[in-house]
Amino acid sequence: MSALLLILFLILEFLFLGFLGMAVEFIDRKLYARMQNRIGPPWFQPFADFVKLVAKEDIIPEEANPMMFKLMPVLALTAVFTAFLHIPLWDSTPLISFNGSVIVIVYLLTIPTLTFFLGGWHSTSLFSMIGAVRTLTQLFAYEVPLLLSVLAPAILAHTWSIEEMSEFYSKNPLFALTNAIGSIVAMIALQGKLERVPFDMPEAETEIVGGTFTEYSGRLLAMFRLAIDMETVVGASLIVAVFLPFGLHSGPLIGFVLYLAKILLVILLLALLRTVTARLRIEQMVVFCWKYLAPAALVQIIISLTLNWIIK
Repeated sequence: MSALLLILFLILEFLFLGFLGMAVEFIDRKLYARMQNRIGPPWFQPFADFVKLVAKEDIIPEEANPMMFKLMPVLALTAVFTAFLHIPLWDSTPLISFNGSVIVIVYLLTIPTLTFFLGGWHSTSLFSMIGAVRTLTQLFAYEVPLLLSVLAPAILAHTWSIEEMSEFYSKNPLFALTNAIGSIVAMIALQGKLERVPFDMPEAETEIVGGTFTEYSGRLLAMFRLAIDMETVVGASLIVAVFLPFGLHSGPLIGFVLYLAKILLVILLLALLRTVTARLRIEQMVVFCWKYLAPAALVQIIISLTLNWIIK
């Protein structure tokens, strides 16, 4: 009976994450449109797009690897959902908590990017393979700054558990303010991980059609799109849990409302970054991450180590 309840809970959790991901996609597209003085899509557009894709036929290219082609969207969804289970929502306690969960979350969020690469590479389409190579190139650019920016607060909190980190900074809000540089780095790196402007080179429709997903259609493309929406929520939730752990002891209802508000704040900032920037070239993105983002993340680590020394 307990196993059935656990399965039911996981299904409900997955549906909630999927619904929230589509809602976040609508909000992001609406904000992006309004900032450009456009009306934007109706509230049901992400849901309509998902239903339309699910109703279409899955077409697999003749030269593609069928198993890899079909498996990658499923693996992307699974990795994102598993990462979500490690992140706290209305308080500091996630469903799965252990010392080292921060590193596991970052690792799990790397898997969807690898599935994008493998899916595009095994499509054997020229556009897909170019997009896949760009996806992997970007991974080596933003992943280190993202990891360093998230680990810096962990050093100051003396823990690798996201639950204990959230609890530490909720009780010591002044220490949370010292992670400002890391929060900016994490925000920009998340933009790269989600392959959004100015880091949307892997799916540059004006250059390589649809990039990695050029040959995908039907349910497989719907799963990839859903995985990206869900990854947006999980990435924003990670930033909220690490850098904005305020109001964690306000009760389940107020805590959940605060969680949604903080998620919307992160989405607003991502949409603003998307609006005011233009697409970079792939080598510009790599240089920017290693020349500016990585050193900024190292500065945040030095600040955390210095504060640790002062406190002792």
